[in-house]
Amino acid sequence: MSAAADVLQQVQVQQAPASHPYRAPAPAPARLALLGTGTVGSAVLARLQSWQGAPLGERLALVHVANSRRALAIADGLAPERVASLLADAPQASSLDAVAAALGEVGSRVVIDATASTAVAEHHAQWLAQGIHVVTACKIGQGTSLARWRAIRGACAAGASGYGDSATVGAGLPLLRSLRELQAGGDRIRAIAGVLSGSLAWLFNHYDGMRPFSSLVRQARDAGYTEPDPRDDLSGDDVRRKLLILARASGVALDADEVAVASLVPPELAILSRDGVDAALPALDLPLRERYAQAYKNGERLRFIARLENGTARVGLESLPADHPLAGGAGTDNKVAIWSDRYREQPLVIQGPGAGAEVTAAGLLDDVLRLVR
Repeated sequence: MSAAADVLQQVQVQQAPASHPYRAPAPAPARLALLGTGTVGSAVLARLQSWQGAPLGERLALVHVANSRRALAIADGLAPERVASLLADAPQASSLDAVAAALGEVGSRVVIDATASTAVAEHHAQWLAQGIHVVTACKIGQGTSLARWRAIRGACAAGASGYGDSATVGAGLPLLRSLRELQAGGDRIRAIAGVLSGSLAWLFNHYDGMRPFSSLVRQARDAGYTEPDPRDDLSGDDVRRKLLILARASGVALDADEVAVASLVPPELAILSRDGVDAALPALDLPLRERYAQAYKNGERLRFIARLENGTARVGLESLPADHPLAGGAGTDNKVAIWSDRYREQPLVIQGPGAGAEVTAAGLLDDVLRLVR
């Protein structure tokens, strides 16, 4: 062997990777409990299924799924594509008290709340106190009772658990994250205004004063943009919850009754049972046609706006100049303007889809991955 070849062989031996017989094993996947298997919950399952066999999928193990009737728990993990069939035949009744036990006592544990349940929201602080992360699209936890909001924030501050709430406002748009990051950088939030309802955004983006507003409401309901009872959207209560979440995240600890709400639902429609709503929807037509005609005359556009300014909050229909930051948009887009010390004259504007199961599910799982990172 030549001297050069001998040197090359020595270099190759020296550069060979050393074996690591005692290399630390990969961390155990985070254990997930999914509560709610409706539209959003099903989208979460579909997204988890798409991650099977990929690095993201290896980081998460779905061990418990429940809806309002039945529950299913398998310690070794559930295949997302089999959940629907297995849950339909599950003998176990749904119980919120069983969730923590199904997740175990060690490792990263996460409850994903894809419900609209007050009972589930009332358990958020309890799970957090047990060291279990909570990720939610439900606005009841932080957007209703001030005492419940304080309990959730207090549990987060006291323990090692985190609360993922990106999907509660804007279906995962970076609204809450932006507010918190601005304040973490020493900024002060001065005002917030926005279109916070995807269903109401769609209605007023399409309303032209010619077609009856009631027919648009029926179209939006049939397309799944509104709740089955459209009064839940038209009343402004859903927008009030979202504004409360934004206000509290901005340092303004308002209670629910401190938000002034101008409902679009006339008294004669509000008093009806759910079965009688559809036939009575034309009660909306004349008031909305008159509001539209006045806005059109002034060269303005109708938008359902939530506002927080000088510690006061209100929700209702407004007529905005065509060049106003919130007058644009399309479809179900949410659009929110934030004024702060650094954004005094020209607000920071965040816009994007504010409704839809897929974007909401993506927001939920983004929060899961952030918390278990």
